[in-house]
Amino acid sequence: MKTRLLTAIILTISASYVYANDTDDGQEKALQLDALVGAVLERNSGLKSVDEATRAATFRIAPASALPDPMLTYAGAPDTAGGPRGLQERVEISQTLPWPGKLDLQKSRASAQAEATASSYEDRRLLIIAAAKQLYAEWAYIHQSLDLKYQHRELLQEMVGVAKARYSSGKALQQEVLQAEVEAAQIDTEIVSHHRRKIEVLARLNALLNRPPTATLPPPAGLPESVELPGMPTLQSLALENHPELHRLRSNVRAAKSELGLAEKDYFPDFKLAGGYNSLWDDEDKRWWLGVSINIPFDFSNKRDASRDAANAEVMRYQWALSDSEARIIADLQESLARVSELEQTLTIYRERLLPLARASLATSLANYRSGKSGFITTIDAQRKQLQTEDAFQRTRSDYLRALALVERYIAKPLTSKSTTSHSNHPSAANLAAMKW
Repeated sequence: MKTRLLTAIILTISASYVYANDTDDGQEKALQLDALVGAVLERNSGLKSVDEATRAATFRIAPASALPDPMLTYAGAPDTAGGPRGLQERVEISQTLPWPGKLDLQKSRASAQAEATASSYEDRRLLIIAAAKQLYAEWAYIHQSLDLKYQHRELLQEMVGVAKARYSSGKALQQEVLQAEVEAAQIDTEIVSHHRRKIEVLARLNALLNRPPTATLPPPAGLPESVELPGMPTLQSLALENHPELHRLRSNVRAAKSELGLAEKDYFPDFKLAGGYNSLWDDEDKRWWLGVSINIPFDFSNKRDASRDAANAEVMRYQWALSDSEARIIADLQESLARVSELEQTLTIYRERLLPLARASLATSLANYRSGKSGFITTIDAQRKQLQTEDAFQRTRSDYLRALALVERYIAKPLTSKSTTSHSNHPSAANLAAMKW
């Protein structure tokens, strides 16, 4: 009976390790991270909305630098219609000419506003990429954790059967049966919780993909391994240079400065050239005429001063917002980088110490149980700790990708990983699978 239990334990543990070496067919059917990100960028409705806003802002550039439409005026004297000279008429055409430089400033303002909208699109794109990667990380963890829990539940069910048989034969206490059943029930509650979380993540992924919330998605192909990040000075330079929020605010500063320039130009008059024909004049030489008019920019109500001061305040507003965003983004980047560094070190501890120790502890417990040096409860406890360690390792790998996605968002640049693995990367998997008990 003990031999059968020990064999079941080893086969279950080995299966969880070699899961990473699934067949190529399984990998082909799995959800790849890059494929998910590409599909989200192609299908996301929110991103398409911002893209259309960018196109609209771009189309507004040309009209901003165009002259106002010319005006055509017609007037007639109805009472002259029956007179000897016929209907007397007046026709006039006029064209307003803004003060030199105004049209250029209007075009500059529209161009800056279009650039700001384009930066908003890029910011939204990076946000969606980060969200997709973080959800993918959670999707991967849920599948990995469920796989581990199902395998360990099978083991516990086998252990419950063994404990009941030993109890019936008087070779074990009822406590062993109860302890095994408690552990199995606990794993069942965790599986139920994970399935609920799986539904939530699936709904959020489908929302990014603009699909019904219950639409199916394949299991994940795996999580990328850790990457070698540049130092903080390099990342800081990338963030200050590339982050679209900063580009947007810089564009807003340029647009506000153009608005300030227009407010200053408003102190100067605009011109209107006009010409026409007036048959009301008896002398034919006087009927054709040309003229020019200007507005007189008196500022008795201080409206121009107020407009200039408001435009200047807008410039200062965006400059202060830019400084604030630069400081906040650098602080957020430093925080995310510290989190990535922490997770990298934690993963190293898991790979080099915790995972080997958990395996060794379980193997020792199994050996002691076989030789009668330790009891059933000790074996269950070692099995539980091994499961917890494996699950925590997968949770840390998922958190690493989530933290890395934030760093990528701040520097607006993808970071290439060394490799991608299915569920875990255990060099000793083959050796464990080959062990005989």
